[in-house]
Amino acid sequence: MSRLAPRVLSLLLLLGLWLAAPAARALDIQQVTSPGGIRAWLVEDHTNPILTLRFSFRGGESADPIGKEGRARLVAGLLDEGAGELDSTAFQKTLTDQSITLRFNSRIDRFSGQMVTLTETREEALRLLRLALTEPRFDAEPVERIRAQILASLRRDLTQPRTKASRAWWAANFPDHPYGRSGDGTLASVAAVTVEDLRAFVVGGLTRDGLVVSAVGDIDADTLGRALDRTFGALPAVGSLEMTADVAPALAGETLVIEAEVPQSVVVFGHGGIDRADPDWYAASLLNEVMAGGFGSRLTTEIREKRGLVYGVYAYLLPLDHAPLTMGGLATENARVGLSVDLVRQEWRRMAEEGPTADELADARTFLLGSFPLQLTGSGGVANVLMALQENDLPASYLEQRRALYEAITLDDAKRVAKRLYRADALSIVVVGQPEGVVATRPTPALDGIAQGG
Repeated sequence: MSRLAPRVLSLLLLLGLWLAAPAARALDIQQVTSPGGIRAWLVEDHTNPILTLRFSFRGGESADPIGKEGRARLVAGLLDEGAGELDSTAFQKTLTDQSITLRFNSRIDRFSGQMVTLTETREEALRLLRLALTEPRFDAEPVERIRAQILASLRRDLTQPRTKASRAWWAANFPDHPYGRSGDGTLASVAAVTVEDLRAFVVGGLTRDGLVVSAVGDIDADTLGRALDRTFGALPAVGSLEMTADVAPALAGETLVIEAEVPQSVVVFGHGGIDRADPDWYAASLLNEVMAGGFGSRLTTEIREKRGLVYGVYAYLLPLDHAPLTMGGLATENARVGLSVDLVRQEWRRMAEEGPTADELADARTFLLGSFPLQLTGSGGVANVLMALQENDLPASYLEQRRALYEAITLDDAKRVAKRLYRADALSIVVVGQPEGVVATRPTPALDGIAQGG
């Protein structure tokens, strides 16, 4: 039976919702340049009086200085906590009273935000966004309140086996690189961030040279162009954050174990992957769907369905700006860890040696092509897709070309890329727990804020 069978009904139901949303099916992407030279992609939709704006800046958590990890995350939590003449209470009250959504988020390589507003409150929403980006207050009370929230979250997370496994994997594979330091920070590093550090991130990172903007909704190109200048025009032209260098994972085929008294071990695994700009990306995406696309995928079939070893196992492509990766993980009882890890390597090796079958490739292609339009059912989804295209230097015509790019992948292409992508001997694995059948091949690096045992 086709591996898509368990998902066909739900996919068809969701596609029915998409077919009922004509604005999402035929995207007229306008590339807008403001009088001041700020660029944005726009999809006009005047059916509802709403504007959705997504934006991001180059340089995120990986630009945090050593010992100040968590700085970008702290900034993200504070930009809407007072700006210009408005303190935290006044700023938040204005957002609430006018039903304006304004949020910020730190990512590994970028810092992003979103604004959603009614047309009648659009000018006020854009004013608040401009103030947040250019005149954040960073008053003592909200700084310490948001810092306390982050520290409380860290105290909880740092006791979790999954957090320990993830941090150990990254620290071991990128020992002398910002990717090896968690953007969430540690208790000590978050506590060490000063208001001057926060302001340095804003001035050095929220700059026009790394800015990407997407807009969807009730606004025309001329109005958007003028709004871009009013909102982003006062930002510095060029950033001053130290950008990170390209890097490859340091480990190949190593196993690290962190002893912890838990009934279930957590496993994180991975190695180098394929860059998003690489022509082989489309074949790699299809292969990942075959390997780990859910029920019917190879990992789920072999490890969960046939043997009942895990509740879930996953793998994904992670094309970071400076280190494309193929990552994955699972959790299982301590007694089953060794066999589960062996099966991951077995499936990795089988894919490299044999590649997918014709049916697997066809099913993966059907699912990827059929599910993608579901990302375009709302203005927020459309804005996210437009922003992702720009961040990845893809043309506006990509949405028209996407189907052809995937349909052009032959079985021979997939088999060739499988040999390149899946390297069982290169998988580096971190286990947290008391795993049976797993032997560490090297010590785990010391992790700030995380005990190596217990």
